[in-house]
Amino acid sequence: MSTVNLPTDLLRTFVTVIDLGGYTRAGDALGRTQPAISLQMNRLQELLETKLLEQKGRSLELTEAGSALAAFARQILHLNDEAVARFKSPERQGVLRIGLPTDFAVSKLQATVAAYVDEHPDVDLEVSCGLSLALFDDLHKGELDLIIALIGEKTQQYLVRVWEDQPIWVAKNDFNLNPDHVVPIVGHPTGCEYRNRMTDALGSVNRDWRFVYTSPDVSGLQYAVGAGLGVSAMTYATLDDEMRILCESEGFPLLKPIRIGLFYKLPNMSAAGLELSNRLIDCLDRNTDQHFKAAAHPSPRSRFE
Repeated sequence: MSTVNLPTDLLRTFVTVIDLGGYTRAGDALGRTQPAISLQMNRLQELLETKLLEQKGRSLELTEAGSALAAFARQILHLNDEAVARFKSPERQGVLRIGLPTDFAVSKLQATVAAYVDEHPDVDLEVSCGLSLALFDDLHKGELDLIIALIGEKTQQYLVRVWEDQPIWVAKNDFNLNPDHVVPIVGHPTGCEYRNRMTDALGSVNRDWRFVYTSPDVSGLQYAVGAGLGVSAMTYATLDDEMRILCESEGFPLLKPIRIGLFYKLPNMSAAGLELSNRLIDCLDRNTDQHFKAAAHPSPRSRFE
């Protein structure tokens, strides 16, 4: 069987079309005409013998094959750009806007970012911490360049890498709860993946629950659990000495794994952003239970404008 090589320039055009929402904008970003972009897209589809994009009204929509290829393409281009930067030593300067989640090992991620800034004083860093839904929205609007965020059931656009971690039920060391009593929950606001997993798990065993403390910040949840206000879901990275792990024998079912992703728009990624993204990748490799490639979890279909 002959091997088909995928040219990186075709993959870059494909991802740029996705990220910018059309052939004309991709052409402007890449310094090519709209017809040239169309020819490249046709060539890529011919190489793979499959359709990658469909026109739906005024919008382009990825096919199932297009969604799968996008996951591979982002990884390939990330490695390509990392290799080029390794030998060409590009300038690392300018403004870099980073979004970090409040609900996953934020202190370790912040330490990674702080160490990078200390080494590169010419990079002006702007860090925003928030819930993952808000970070996705800011990335889509162009207000952030790179984010780490929790992923829901569907793979999100701009996903470059993904990890998986196992959340655990936690409570204060001396916390005890009658199995017949309502479970007091400490958690993030509505929309948080940890919150969803807690309520789904308790619902699966028909156990009643109520939220007694809500905070968008993980340190607030750690304080509330340490004070004995209720139980929560965290990862081993955010577990502290005042907490103990609750088990199934106490009426707390196993929680579904959490998926954490690294996201950025390829056309907007600077040399500084690429280098910092690699450091964040190393940090997440060290602080998650299992590491998975983004291509292993392609979404069945995604729409972009």
